[in-house]
Amino acid sequence: MKSPLFYAKILLFGEYGIIKDSKGLAIPFNTYRGALKTSEILEGDSKKSNENLNRFYTYVSTLQTDLVSFNLEEFKTDLDNGMYFDSSIPQGYGVGSSGALVASIYDKYVNDKITVLENLTRDKLLKLKAIFSLMESFFHGKSSGLDPLNSYLSLPILINSKENIEPAGIPSQKEGKGAVFLLDSEQIGETEPMVNIFMNKMKKEGFRKMISEEFSISTNACIEDFLQGNVKSLFSNVKNLSKIVLKNFKPMIPTAFHKVWEKGIVSNDYYLKLCGSGGGGYILGFTEDYKKAQESLKDYKLELVYRF
Repeated sequence: MKSPLFYAKILLFGEYGIIKDSKGLAIPFNTYRGALKTSEILEGDSKKSNENLNRFYTYVSTLQTDLVSFNLEEFKTDLDNGMYFDSSIPQGYGVGSSGALVASIYDKYVNDKITVLENLTRDKLLKLKAIFSLMESFFHGKSSGLDPLNSYLSLPILINSKENIEPAGIPSQKEGKGAVFLLDSEQIGETEPMVNIFMNKMKKEGFRKMISEEFSISTNACIEDFLQGNVKSLFSNVKNLSKIVLKNFKPMIPTAFHKVWEKGIVSNDYYLKLCGSGGGGYILGFTEDYKKAQESLKDYKLELVYRF
């Protein structure tokens, strides 16, 4: 079987904030990708993936919803014939491994699917996001549906609020010194425990106040600057956001990286922020001088995402 490729995603801005209705900006990241494949002999990763897809099949076949219907017969036949998800997207790294899988299952097995080629009205986008949220909840317990949406459309997506999302035009990359990069923590992060920590913190009035008065305002300013190409202002706002996250989201930052995080803020060589829910996986970095950041972080694995 020949299935389309679905890419990883990076939530540039908005982690946790989008749970509480602040803005977010997600972009496809085509260094990593996945596709459905079939093999007569399943072993190792392909066997594990087939077993996982069988559990996912059971989950979608018991969904009580008018939002979406699946061709379950075809889905089951393909699973019995050795279907698996062949993916290079690292799991537990905050770049949407389950999102790409959900997008591929939607694309292949949903009846009357919304296609990428049609006029994507706001209602259609919201319907897609709601369906993806339902499907991806199997993996995370709670999902915004944004990762699969980004992967499915392979477009930058601007989240204005829960009820207002739109495809976004981002400035084309320039061969400048500045960059967005990924820093590999070399630890696996799990979404659900991190989201639970966040939800518990949200019960405290002081934390809620910080989210609405500092975190969300700073995030929104970063998104505005990024979309407008205001690079100077962007770095000033990203530095501020990096400070806010270090102060208020410590449990989501792997302990070994607290000092590295602080070093960036003090030296101005780079600024770090969470990539996805945190707790491990990738950390997102912004720098006005990528060479300088590479020197400063020479003991770590870095991957380039975007150039300014």
